[in-house]
Amino acid sequence: MRMLANKNFNFIRWRWHAFVLSIAVIAAGVFAVASRGGLPLGIDFSGGTLVVLQFAQPVGEEVVRTALAPVTKESVVQQIGSRDQNQIMVRLPIMQGVESGANLEEGAKLVEDTLRKASVGEFQVVKKEIVGPVIGKDLQRKGIYATIASLIGIMTYIALRFRLSFGVGAAIASVHDVLVTLAILTLSGYELSLNVIAAILTLTGYGVNDQIVVFDRVRENLRTSRNEPMDTVINRSVNQTLPRTVITAGVTFLAVFALYLFGGEVLKGFAFTMLVGIISGTYSTIFIAASLAIVFQGRKPLKGQPAAAPTATRPSRRRAS
Repeated sequence: MRMLANKNFNFIRWRWHAFVLSIAVIAAGVFAVASRGGLPLGIDFSGGTLVVLQFAQPVGEEVVRTALAPVTKESVVQQIGSRDQNQIMVRLPIMQGVESGANLEEGAKLVEDTLRKASVGEFQVVKKEIVGPVIGKDLQRKGIYATIASLIGIMTYIALRFRLSFGVGAAIASVHDVLVTLAILTLSGYELSLNVIAAILTLTGYGVNDQIVVFDRVRENLRTSRNEPMDTVINRSVNQTLPRTVITAGVTFLAVFALYLFGGEVLKGFAFTMLVGIISGTYSTIFIAASLAIVFQGRKPLKGQPAAAPTATRPSRRRAS
């Protein structure tokens, strides 16, 4: 992008403002999670019964919710798709003492029977998902393990290629992206599902790719500008890679935005997570990762950077008396 070529924005100057903004977003997400009693888990992790009903005539969410109130007050009722599709999703939590798949089928049947007795309108079941509590806990544990393993792998790779301080900075920036994404998802009312976990893992690698490009340019510039302060070199490196960062993020954002608009209800959580993560990853590459590199690297030379030559001192001459 020619309009961003040869620019010299002072990104490092705004690093503390960026830190404050990130902390505020993460704190808002933590408060939302705490006020709701934990992360809103999807059926993949929490277990339960999910039923999607196709009504012949338009039916409001409140009508279905009121009809199911005598059965359970913890059901989630939500309209999905466009309004002319007349689709309502009903999710029931795990029932006490329910373990087998045969008994879990009773949850879906209970929804059907209750709505038919309430005469809310003609409908048919178009989708039904059942996940037991044991499977849900196992998927939750594996999702956490996968996220931690990816962060450790990222830190190890960058530490070996550059320096341990850069690896730690990249790992913290990746954790920042995950926390910011989860905070926005919670504030937006999305649930944590396998699709969301897949998107978060994808974004972790996506953000690290941008960070490696910046760190590689930092290493090249430090070889030729070893007498300059670290913040000056890093700020110049971020500006030099800025066109590539904006083009890559912009094209990816447009592709995922199309998926969000036309991918259907099943992919909406995945696409929304990707959209938030692309913005957060680009932001952290420019502000967070670069600033953390300054904090952890200090003035130590990078791997491959020649050490500064000692300053020659002239021998003192004694004036002959």
